[in-house]
Amino acid sequence: MTTSGAAVGSLDFATLREAYATGNLSPSAVVREVYRRIRAAGDDHVWIHLIDEDDVLQRAEFLESTGINGLMPLFGLPFAVKDNIDVAGCATTAACPAFASDGETTAPVVERLIAAGALLIGKANLDQFATGLVGTRSPHGTPRNPFDAAYIPGGSSSGSAVAVSSGLVSFSLGTDTAGSGRVPASLNNIVGLKPTRGLFSTRGVVPACRSIDCVSVFALTVEDCVAVLDVAASFDQADPYSRPEPAEARAPGADPAAGFRFGVPQKELLRWFGDSESEALFQAACERLTALGGKRVEIDFSPFATAAEMLYNSAIAAERTAAVGDFIAQHPNDVLPVTREIITGGARFSAVDAHRAQYRLQALSRQSQSAWQRCDVLVVPTNGTTYRLEEIAADPIALNSNLGYYTNFTNLFDLSGVAVPSGFKQNGLPFGITVLAPAFRDRYAARVAELFQRRSKLTLGATPYKLPVPPDLRQASEGAGDALLPVVVVGLHLAGEPLNYQLTDRGGTLLAKTRTAPNYRLYALPGKPQRPGLVHTGDDTGFPIEVEIWQLPPAEFGRFVAAVKAPLAIGGVSLEDGSVVSGYICENYGVVGAADISGYGGWRAYRKHFEAGEG
Repeated sequence: MTTSGAAVGSLDFATLREAYATGNLSPSAVVREVYRRIRAAGDDHVWIHLIDEDDVLQRAEFLESTGINGLMPLFGLPFAVKDNIDVAGCATTAACPAFASDGETTAPVVERLIAAGALLIGKANLDQFATGLVGTRSPHGTPRNPFDAAYIPGGSSSGSAVAVSSGLVSFSLGTDTAGSGRVPASLNNIVGLKPTRGLFSTRGVVPACRSIDCVSVFALTVEDCVAVLDVAASFDQADPYSRPEPAEARAPGADPAAGFRFGVPQKELLRWFGDSESEALFQAACERLTALGGKRVEIDFSPFATAAEMLYNSAIAAERTAAVGDFIAQHPNDVLPVTREIITGGARFSAVDAHRAQYRLQALSRQSQSAWQRCDVLVVPTNGTTYRLEEIAADPIALNSNLGYYTNFTNLFDLSGVAVPSGFKQNGLPFGITVLAPAFRDRYAARVAELFQRRSKLTLGATPYKLPVPPDLRQASEGAGDALLPVVVVGLHLAGEPLNYQLTDRGGTLLAKTRTAPNYRLYALPGKPQRPGLVHTGDDTGFPIEVEIWQLPPAEFGRFVAAVKAPLAIGGVSLEDGSVVSGYICENYGVVGAADISGYGGWRAYRKHFEAGEG
């Protein structure tokens, strides 16, 4: 592969894949830029071990020489792994140098990524023994939060998250027992995918709580996380906690773009720890989900919150002691005091305590099942607030517990989840939400998160780059010409209205602003969000109504039409120039009892009048 000398920009998958396919970049050029960025970042405490640049270049050049770009799903994508995951040639320390292993083997999950063409750059810093959600519990220092170094980066997968957010790698692996694959994602404005327990092999991972540990993925976009999921998910017979993914989990199912129900905790159990900005951002996120076609459902969050408290305040914590307690007993001075206190604290519980805790947890899990009868996904803040470094230093355990309020229960209840960026506070720090779903519903949760991320239109991580338009949509929009199909929209899909993204994200472009023939009436349909209904009168007793004509690629037109829900439908709309174009209409039964707003001449005029308090 040749390189034209084009500058390396965003490391998201879509951008790199397109650059590789066109010959504008080569993997070796990207590797050189990655190491340049790492050197420029200075002592940011992200890395515990960097692989020699020449060794990575040799691997990149080998990929180039094979000519197999397009055949390897992760071709030329640089990545990092958390340093509690084995990589041959690199000692695994779990951020405890005295614990270092011999580095003779590579964890199967890493082997799969390398075999798919990904380029391993190094091993990332973490909270020691993956114990913490703060990112400050490492003898190698605290990875620098790229938004404000005075604040924590989140943990325990701190280095893995900062590496992605800072544009040093395309993706990374973390681990997630209590939220370590989600809290750092939120604090770094990136996506964190926590798969179903057992979906990724955990063989070759230093255990925290072996029965609930998960390997997680950090990336700039939801689609990128799913691409890694597709490669990394594999049953491992040698891992006693591995589970095969049911065939139906990968089969196309109901698309949430056509509508979904999202549960949220009841207001009295939402906790913000004094952070009113996070509260406002969560409410805005819920409104955005509603605008996407989601139906908000309040659920009983009490079993989730109670289970979250149990992870550290019951005999369940003894599993951490079982994992590395013997090592700590033999090397007490080689472990950070706060880490030692938490892990060895589990020894105070008896076997009877452990069984009682499991009985209690099982009862809570059964109680939580009622929520899933009412919603398709559960949406929670990823973290209720963000802490400064000195705050954590002054109260490391209690504040760490606060960060786990919305995360600790996830693995205990066998859920999957995707943390996704949602917005920014006035001080420039990011805020995120997590979309949770039952086991093996990873891809459904990811699809909801993908729709949400595209609607949010935030920059990627701490980089200046925007979310890329998928190449297939961009190419369809640019090259389809006369093949583009027109559709008339009358309300929420108009330019600037809440659902217009459903057109633009599909490669839609505005063709014309016009009006219908003067034989239509417009109604404000009941329900939230309020929608208009356009009805043909069959005579001349109607009005000309403001509409827009958009055009879509044929495949996207079909998907757009498939998402239309009754009483709305797609039918022929007569325009003032005498032409008839397919567009939004409403069945007559749908406007029974609805307010006739035809006199306003269109949805925008009605909304302006209504919001001004004049009607």
